[in-house]
Amino acid sequence: MIRQRGFSYVIVMFLVAIVAIISARAMGNTLTAERRAKEDELLWVGQAYRHAIQAYYDGSPGTAKVYPKQLKDLLLDGRGTLIRRPLRALYRDPISGSRDWGLVKTEAGDLIGVYSLSTLKPLKRDGFPPDLPGFSNAASYQSWRFVYLASK
Repeated sequence: MIRQRGFSYVIVMFLVAIVAIISARAMGNTLTAERRAKEDELLWVGQAYRHAIQAYYDGSPGTAKVYPKQLKDLLLDGRGTLIRRPLRALYRDPISGSRDWGLVKTEAGDLIGVYSLSTLKPLKRDGFPPDLPGFSNAASYQSWRFVYLASK
């Protein structure tokens, strides 16, 4: 009879270990899924900025096309007779959660693109649209540059 007393304890400890392993695995899968969702959001937001820069450039009055000087210029473009809003709002960086973005500028100080300031390594390695060159096998999110350069 004495031998049977410890048997229940061993079974309970075994079940606790199994539940702990399953919980840890589920937590890892959840964190990976959240990170992938943030990457998708970064791709959407970055392309929204890129398209807004293009709309600002293409909407320049007259023949002289110009880029915006700062992100705020994308919210309200009153350079012509019509007021345009290339971007609805200044979005946060989904990866870092910050309102700060890395800015890609020309030598003249014109804004041509944005990028995340996060140094984390992306989970997504390939399968990017053709209009996003240089995104495959990037070392960090900082390498994901959402740039609009007009072909002249």
